[in-house]
Amino acid sequence: MTHPPRKIIIDTDPGQDDAVAILLALASPEDLEVLGICAVAGNVPLPLTERNTRIVCELAGKPDVRVFAGCDRPLERPLVTAEHVHGKTGLDGPQLADPTMPLQDQHAVDFIIETLRREPAHTVTLCPLGPLTNIATAMQRAPDIIPRIGQIVLMGGAYFEVGNITPAAEFNIYVDPHAADIVFKSGVSLVVLPLDVTHKALTNRARIEAFRALGTEPGRMVAEWTDFFERFDMAKYGSEGAPLHDPCVIAYLIDPSLFEGRHINVEIEVQSELTMGMTVADWWGVTDRPANALFIGGIDADRFFALLTDRIGRL
Repeated sequence: MTHPPRKIIIDTDPGQDDAVAILLALASPEDLEVLGICAVAGNVPLPLTERNTRIVCELAGKPDVRVFAGCDRPLERPLVTAEHVHGKTGLDGPQLADPTMPLQDQHAVDFIIETLRREPAHTVTLCPLGPLTNIATAMQRAPDIIPRIGQIVLMGGAYFEVGNITPAAEFNIYVDPHAADIVFKSGVSLVVLPLDVTHKALTNRARIEAFRALGTEPGRMVAEWTDFFERFDMAKYGSEGAPLHDPCVIAYLIDPSLFEGRHINVEIEVQSELTMGMTVADWWGVTDRPANALFIGGIDADRFFALLTDRIGRL
């Protein structure tokens, strides 16, 4: 029994791993219909994230995808970026040509609101791969869209793996904790792919060479991007490879059986500077706070990389 493809909006701040996630989504039209891709400030500032998003769409051979620029700073805090991980452009590694496809004139937040009002309720899934500024701004500006959202499947947060930008916080949530707080309190069905799961999806030589062996431009780019940020993560974590964070979101949408998690309460810390942006996940059920998120903890990494290699090989 085949289902019609799931309608999604990707909200992203590319980033090499965001780029791989976008390629995976665009390579999977039978599973996912990408209504548009929204850029947000995060890994690098907005002018680079919207440019990088268009570069990736062109690399995928999909220049007709609509790309929108969104918020250029968090709701309440100054922007923190991650050039130290992703390089100055956010897509450091191989040199890439400037994109020729246009950026849409409409603001990403307006696109999100308009799309959720137009499409039947509960048919659109939001897929944030970066800070949650665009999503929270849309919720604040148009509360009527909140009950219309089918699901939000996001990469962000951490519990057992704790922080990667501060000792307590994961980058996407830390950059805009107030936006995350709005989203996590919204009542929308949430699936959270935290560092706890993405740190089990590590690249290694064989996995990177499998992308290179595809013999295609997207395959070569994925190999070079993973080579680039792997050096940073291996030095930091002392691990065999680097986590591919954001593709986990798209893989979950295509095949949720790759993952396992628990339906639990997750709260966002917005008061304390020491733990700002921490995702306080009640994994052991020690509070009576109601569950608001499916918090993913496990992944079948071999099947995940097989899916990724197979789909990127189609582009």
